[in-house]
Amino acid sequence: MGDRENLFPHPVLIGNKILDFSKRSYVMGILNVTPDSFSDGAKFFDLDDAIKYGMKMAEQGADIIDVGGESTRPGADPISADEEIQRTVPLIRELSKRTDIPLSIDTTKADVARKALDAGAKIINDISALRADPGMVNVAGSYKASVVLMHMLGSPKTMQQNICYDSIIDDITEFLKERVDFAINNGVERKKIIIDPGIGFGKSIENDNFEIIRKMRKFGSLGLPVLVGPSRKAFIGRLLNADVDKRDIGTLAAVSIAIHNGANIVRVHNVPQTKMAAKIADAVVRSKI
Repeated sequence: MGDRENLFPHPVLIGNKILDFSKRSYVMGILNVTPDSFSDGAKFFDLDDAIKYGMKMAEQGADIIDVGGESTRPGADPISADEEIQRTVPLIRELSKRTDIPLSIDTTKADVARKALDAGAKIINDISALRADPGMVNVAGSYKASVVLMHMLGSPKTMQQNICYDSIIDDITEFLKERVDFAINNGVERKKIIIDPGIGFGKSIENDNFEIIRKMRKFGSLGLPVLVGPSRKAFIGRLLNADVDKRDIGTLAAVSIAIHNGANIVRVHNVPQTKMAAKIADAVVRSKI
């Protein structure tokens, strides 16, 4: 079958953890400290509850914990940087004292990212791909932070309006390549970049998300780790006629197929179930038999 290592991007160092994608895929656990996120809004709005849940995900085997303080559900209204900092930074500071699992800050704001990195975060997960705040790329470069660059049409407020692509896979790939070049040209190290095709962010519920998962390996042409986040999203709920709290089985199916088709990191709500599904998917994809 040839050198299977060529199918996977080079290992990346995040904090003091090496992510070697030739060995397995990695699980990013979602920890939202928001009152209005689509799946877990208000569940972990209290700091003590959020700390406990973050440590629980660590015990369950999360490889990364992604902390978000602003809802990015379709139609969501933005909040101020100060409010986002108040929600996320104390949590990141406390978690960084208790675990060495890399922490990620899910934000589009440079001030939030800076405070989060000072508190112990190692990754900036920017759904705008460094477009929303002109200062973000400088923060990422100066801190030598890892960066997730995601594809999205418009903003969370508008992303599900007027969805139109010439060729969705080609359009996303071209967008991500442009954003990767921008990041590198402005001081972000290539080895620090992760790309995300943005499932659910300006994608049709009926077709686009399934096509992205089906053709996931196309994004590997950029030679960078690919992160995918299908967890409990509307395209799963629509197909299965399932409420948000009944979408984990559908999520596991989407995650398994995404890993088979080239995803390297999966961003999910249910860490222990995903760890089991990913282990099976990895055994199929990475088998040397």
